[in-house]
Amino acid sequence: MTVSEIFESMDYGPAPESDAEARAWIKQAGPRFGHFINGAFTDAGKTFDSLNPATGEKLAQISQARQKDVDAAVAAARKAQPKWDGLSGHGRARYLYELARLLQKHSRLFAVMEVLDNGKPIREARDIDVPLAQRHFYYHAGMAQLMDDELPGRSALGVCGQVIPWNFPLLMLAWKLAPALAMGNTVVLKPAEYTPLTALLFAEICQQAGLPHGVVNIVTGDGAVGEMVVNAKVDKVAFTGSTAVGRRIREATAGSGKALTLELGGKSPYIVFDEADLESAVEGLVDAIWFNQGQVCCAGSRLLVHEPVADRFY
Repeated sequence: MTVSEIFESMDYGPAPESDAEARAWIKQAGPRFGHFINGAFTDAGKTFDSLNPATGEKLAQISQARQKDVDAAVAAARKAQPKWDGLSGHGRARYLYELARLLQKHSRLFAVMEVLDNGKPIREARDIDVPLAQRHFYYHAGMAQLMDDELPGRSALGVCGQVIPWNFPLLMLAWKLAPALAMGNTVVLKPAEYTPLTALLFAEICQQAGLPHGVVNIVTGDGAVGEMVVNAKVDKVAFTGSTAVGRRIREATAGSGKALTLELGGKSPYIVFDEADLESAVEGLVDAIWFNQGQVCCAGSRLLVHEPVADRFY
């Protein structure tokens, strides 16, 4: 009997990362998804398909936000912000801790959903993206409690419009949301059109955590929706994406008084000196440029090597 025949004859149980729970959630919660505004999901409007990039299979139908949807989300965030900011740091921390705990409780569901929607390997979603997202909420829950002591005289900006890309959908959400919420801001988040499902799943755990209505709002759609968020009456714009779009956002916000954070594509150097452990440096280099298929804002895409070891290193 060949090795392949042996494996084919084995009776396997379900994989620990079976996608059954994720598909059941999509079916139960959707499969036509509206936006998450003022603590509730809206009815789905005009939709587009969210596909599994590994197979081309249609996973769900996602609503394309209109101007009135973005305006409603901003209005809900604006109304909620004074009361959210008025909570003590400890009060906000209670909600952030609960979000972190719910991310832990549903970690397998989030990991598999990320794989279905984004196409990354389960090892990366399960062992890197989801645990780091949890840690960001735990860390900033602690920061919320320390704000009065460690950041005296600082105050919340108000409503933050946030636009994130598709390479780390859940982790980018955590990077944007956790610090903004900890400091007393409210948020209108626009996930990438290709990878909205973990953001919509996160909206559901916002409900489970009892997060006050309007503190987190999520609108879905293509780049036109991101432009609406940037141009909306928000106090801060945070964007992660291409340099070209970042330039356009800078032009659009110039003179508006809006605070701005841009995390744009770059050419991050990977530097190796002659005293380095070259074997470890090679391993690090491979990870630096090919982790997440190279779709990393700080990917080591420029290699600078000390001349005495350059030939050996190459």
